[in-house]
Amino acid sequence: MITGLIIYFLPFSISTQVSIIVHTVLGVAFCIPYLIYQAQHWWAYRDRPLNEIKLTGYVSMVSALLAIISGLVITWQALFTTAVSATWDKLHLLATFMLLASVLPHVGLILIRDYKARKNPAMKSRLRSEKSYGINNLLAVLAQFALIFLFVYAFEPVQINNELPEDYHHLNGSNNRPFAPSLATTTTGEGIDERLLGGSESCTTSGCHSDIGKEWEASAHRYAAEDPIFRAIQNMMGKQKGPTSTRYCGGCHDPISLFSGTKNLFSDSLTNKMGLHEGISCVSCHAVKKVDVSGNADYVMALPERYMFELKDGKAAKAISDFLIRAYPKKHVESYQRPLLKTPEFCGSCHKQYIDEEINNVGWVQLQNQYDNWRKSRWNHPKQPMKTIECRECHMPLVDSNDPASGDPLDYNRSKDDGKHRSHRFLGANQMVPGMLDLPGAREHQKLTEQWLRGEFEIPEIADKWVSGASVPIELNAPSSVSPGSNLEFNVTITNNKAGHNFPTGPLDMIQAWLQISVTDQDGDTLFTSGMLDENHFIEPGAFIFKAEPVDQYGNVIDRHNLWEMVGVRYSRAIYPGHSDNAQYTVTLPDSIGAQRSVALNVDSDLFSGASSLHITARLQYRKINQYLMNLFFEDQQEHPTAPITTLSTDSTTVPIGYLHSSR
Repeated sequence: MITGLIIYFLPFSISTQVSIIVHTVLGVAFCIPYLIYQAQHWWAYRDRPLNEIKLTGYVSMVSALLAIISGLVITWQALFTTAVSATWDKLHLLATFMLLASVLPHVGLILIRDYKARKNPAMKSRLRSEKSYGINNLLAVLAQFALIFLFVYAFEPVQINNELPEDYHHLNGSNNRPFAPSLATTTTGEGIDERLLGGSESCTTSGCHSDIGKEWEASAHRYAAEDPIFRAIQNMMGKQKGPTSTRYCGGCHDPISLFSGTKNLFSDSLTNKMGLHEGISCVSCHAVKKVDVSGNADYVMALPERYMFELKDGKAAKAISDFLIRAYPKKHVESYQRPLLKTPEFCGSCHKQYIDEEINNVGWVQLQNQYDNWRKSRWNHPKQPMKTIECRECHMPLVDSNDPASGDPLDYNRSKDDGKHRSHRFLGANQMVPGMLDLPGAREHQKLTEQWLRGEFEIPEIADKWVSGASVPIELNAPSSVSPGSNLEFNVTITNNKAGHNFPTGPLDMIQAWLQISVTDQDGDTLFTSGMLDENHFIEPGAFIFKAEPVDQYGNVIDRHNLWEMVGVRYSRAIYPGHSDNAQYTVTLPDSIGAQRSVALNVDSDLFSGASSLHITARLQYRKINQYLMNLFFEDQQEHPTAPITTLSTDSTTVPIGYLHSSR
């Protein structure tokens, strides 16, 4: 009872955790002797008249039995299941207070009664027994505290080093920002040992968050630091600007390495093993305490306080730490479950990027900015959750779950026992890297990503306020007929239908989304094309393409994603949420003067002469990385890989050849 009260009232500490272990071990060991004693005690006094002593005795007995049963259930759950039942936990706590409230008056009334009768010679033996019993109990309690103290003293925690390296280099004028040029920092202003932010595997091997862990394993958060494209660009930046400059990247891509001081002078790898393989780990996301929507990783990381044995190796240590987390989850929940995590502002701290003089030596330039795209879009209705669609509702849809973290009474449309958790796949637009790295579950993740890109991924919780259909549908508008010697004019309307931000979004100097047009005759022979790939996987010139062309201070196009040299953009094309863009095509038929618009598809008169109809097909294509960068970053490979292409939407129409009538 005393250790139970210590666990309940005292703050999280090593001694509290030892008390849990002692409380459990002694509690289980005490069950059989107590039950034997209780049966004998009840049998001896069952025929006595009911009075206040007997009444409090019965209440004490019931309370103790309830405490034993609930305690055994909780112990079983903490050892062999994924979570302790809140009902059994409350029942155990209630039984403890009931026992405290009944056993003290029960024993106290007996002591008072016997003390009053102390002059009776027959009471001397009983009083001696009571005194001896009291002393023995006191000694037992003291021995229990000595045992706790001994365990606390004997426990050797893993030595944690939150100090930055002695040779850690601060950028000029940024002593109060140790991780500059990143805006990320910690609550202490010091570093964080990599082991405190890593170890995501333990969340899944404990059996608690297995499903969430499997989702995360192939996610963009998981490979944020291991992405070979990112690593190539970061290495290039480190060589040109020095290793410390890559802290700019680390806040969002590799916080474990950033906060452990790895991105330092003379650092060749620019990362460490744990940071490389975990990217945005479980803890590095859930331990964020404060954010700002300035972007560039403008957040504050709290120093995670781990449980006993959590950082130790071995099966026994793992079993004990898992037991402690389940038996005493309060600290775990307080550390990692914050309302902040549900907000778009939390996502915006990284999903908004700019560079300034600290990076390019010139001045401020806005880069990708998913947060403000969403904030100003039709999907955001401040203080109206039934109309608003936020980041987590799209990219972390609800899935059926037995996870201890399932249910959320703080979300506007959920309950504590809804049996769902938010998916940690963070589905987006990268259908390339999971397979390239051969991550666990990569094939399934890529399949879901492609469904997501096409708008085929259903999200029931927002079905009443989202839109249906393709994510980015296209509509082909062509004349009802065309005649020889005239111009075939048609256009393709591209609409950003579902995305909460621009389409495409991200680094538009790397990403490619373009229209692929083909015109065939009634026999299926191809007459005209636009946006096709050549034999080297490059998009043929003249295609309608969404992209950006950043430039350096000398006006040169930046084509290696070397953003540290960027001072502006000379061309950028993307579609705002809910808006459309239009691609115009004029096909010059035989005897025509020439094209009037962006794409001229010249018809061979020999091919045209036998045609009775023309079939036009338009496809919106998407790939994560353009071929130039693939060749550049994988130049050491004998055969350069190419990024997979996903067809987001299609449309087609047939135009009869005759006399030109009104357009449809």
